[in-house]
Amino acid sequence: MDKKEEKNNIETKKINKKVLSATVVSDKMQDTCIVLVSRFVKHKKYKKYHKVSKKYKVHDVGNTKKIGDKVTIMECRPLSKDKHFVIVN
Repeated sequence: MDKKEEKNNIETKKINKKVLSATVVSDKMQDTCIVLVSRFVKHKKYKKYHKVSKKYKVHDVGNTKKIGDKVTIMECRPLSKDKHFVIVN
């Protein structure tokens, strides 16, 4: 492989990161918030939609977000045992 092919191969390789919208539930930790991500899922058998929620620990530099704020979070490298998302806005 020459350098041109190598460069094209690196450029075409794209890293997809999850981007989710969430609500801040807790802000009591230093530089960390807990956010709640809710989504609607269709039941396979009964074809009825139900709400599924999940909590994530999110990195928040300077504790800028408060309880009830709507935020957008993005996946990143692991920052601790449980924390692998960062607040985008």
